[in-house]
Amino acid sequence: MALAQAGAVSRDSVMAALPKLGEMARAQIESGGVPGLAIAVVHDDEVVYLEGFGLREMGKPETVDPDTVFQIASMSKPISATVVAALVSKKVVDWSTRVADLAPELQLREPYPTAEVTIRDFFNHRSGLSGTSGDDLEDIGYGRDHVLHQLRYVPPSSSFRAGYSYSNAGLTMGAVAAVRPTGQDWETVAADKLFGPLGMAATSYRHGDFLERQNAAALHVRVEGTWAAKFKRDPSVQAPAGGVSSNARDLTQWMRLELGKGVLDGKRVISADALAATHEPLFSQGASPVGGGASFYGLGWGVAFGRHGLSWGHAGAFSVGGRSLVTLYPDAGLGIVVLSNAFPTGVPEGLADSFFDLVFDGSVRQDYVSAWNAVYESMFGPESPKIAEAKARFAKAPVPPNPALPDEAYLGDYVNDYVGPAQVALRNGVLTLVLGPEGARSYPLRHFDRDLFLYVPDPEMPDKLSALSFAVGSDGRAKAMTIESLDSNGLGTLRRNGT
Repeated sequence: MALAQAGAVSRDSVMAALPKLGEMARAQIESGGVPGLAIAVVHDDEVVYLEGFGLREMGKPETVDPDTVFQIASMSKPISATVVAALVSKKVVDWSTRVADLAPELQLREPYPTAEVTIRDFFNHRSGLSGTSGDDLEDIGYGRDHVLHQLRYVPPSSSFRAGYSYSNAGLTMGAVAAVRPTGQDWETVAADKLFGPLGMAATSYRHGDFLERQNAAALHVRVEGTWAAKFKRDPSVQAPAGGVSSNARDLTQWMRLELGKGVLDGKRVISADALAATHEPLFSQGASPVGGGASFYGLGWGVAFGRHGLSWGHAGAFSVGGRSLVTLYPDAGLGIVVLSNAFPTGVPEGLADSFFDLVFDGSVRQDYVSAWNAVYESMFGPESPKIAEAKARFAKAPVPPNPALPDEAYLGDYVNDYVGPAQVALRNGVLTLVLGPEGARSYPLRHFDRDLFLYVPDPEMPDKLSALSFAVGSDGRAKAMTIESLDSNGLGTLRRNGT
C-alpha cells in the first residue's frame, strides 16, 4: 500500500467533513450501534466540532452532551505519558531515569532488568513483564501497592527490551516511579501538572471523582442483543494505565497541547522535546487490521504510518462496557476523540477513519464501522473462537463422572508467594475457595470430575467458568491446588500449609 505524506489540510475540507461525521454518528445511535457517543475535533489549534449523541444510559432519558464524563480506559495511557512529559520538562525525572533510583522497592523478577529498567521501558511495554501481570491480583481485591510489589514474582515474557508485551501493571509501575520525587501520589501530580494548567476540570484519575459526576455515561454490554448497563468498573489499582474519566470538552485541551508541541494558548506548558519523546516509534506492532499501514508503539502512544501519513493515537476499552479513541495527524494539525459507552464495538475507529477519509480524500473509501466491528467481534464477541472454546470446555460433564473425595480431603489453608494465602472452606455446606486480602473474595465450587472443580471468577459473568484442580497426596489429602484464573503466568499453584 502506498503511504501518503500528510501535510496541512484546508479548513474548508475539515468543515465540509463535519456535517457528514455528525450524520454517521447519528446513524450509529439510531441503528443501535452504540447507546451514546461524544465526539470532538480540533484543527489548527481550534475546536471545530464538539457534540454528543444518544443516551448516557439505556432506559433513561438523559442524553450525552460534550460535558458528559466517560471512563476512557486505556486511552488513559497517552494522557499518562503527557503527565510524565510534564515532569521531564521540569527536570523532575527523565525518560531514561532508572526506576531503581526512584523507587527501589519496585522490582522485577530478575536482578538485571530490576537494576536497569527505566520509565521509558515501562511506557513502551518492553520491560519483559507479561501483559496480564497483576491483573489477577486486582481481580481478587488487592490494592495498587500490593499488586506492584508482587510483580517481582512474575516470570518475564521476553528478555529485557527484546519483546513488546502490553502491560497495564508495567505502565503503572513506571508512572508511580516517575512521581516519587514529588512526594505526591499519581492522581495529585496529574491534576497539578496537567489537568489544572489545561483547565480540564472534569478530568480525573480518581474513580471517586467519576462516581460524583452527575453528567456521566454508564457502561454497556449486549444482553440478548440489546445494550444494557449491567456492570461497573473501578480501575483505581492501575489508574495510570486505564483510570482516566473525562469528557470531550476537556480532551480538546489535551489534543491542542499535543498538536501544539507543548504550547497551549500561547503558553509553553511542556517542553517540545519531552513531549516529542512520547511519539517516537520504538516497537513495531505490524500492520493495522483495517486499512493496513505500519504501526508502532511509542511511550503510551501508538504511532502509525498509513494512507494519510503519520498519526498518533490510542484506543481504550473496558470489556464491561466502554470504548474510546484518540487519533492525531500532527502534520495536518488535526485530531479527533471519540468516546462511547459500549463494548464490544468498532464504532470509534470506524467514525474516525471515515472522517479522515472525508478530510484527506473527499470521500469514504470503505465501510469502516463494519470492518472494525468485525475485528472486535472476532476477538471479543460471543461467537469468537476464544469465548466459544471456553464455553465448550465444561459444557458436558464426564459420563460417568469420577466422584470427589470427602470434603475433608480438600479443606485447608494454601499459599504461594504471588497469590498469598488462600483457603478452601465449607460455607453453608458448600466447598468454597476463599481468596484476597482478609478473604475478600469467595467462590463456591461445583464438582466436575474427581479432583477438578469449577467456579465463576467474576460473579457478574456467571457463564464464564474456570477450573480449580487439586493434587492429592498418598495420604488421600490435597497437597496443592491450581487456580486457573490466577495461573496465566504459571503462578496459580498453591501448596497446602505445612507441606
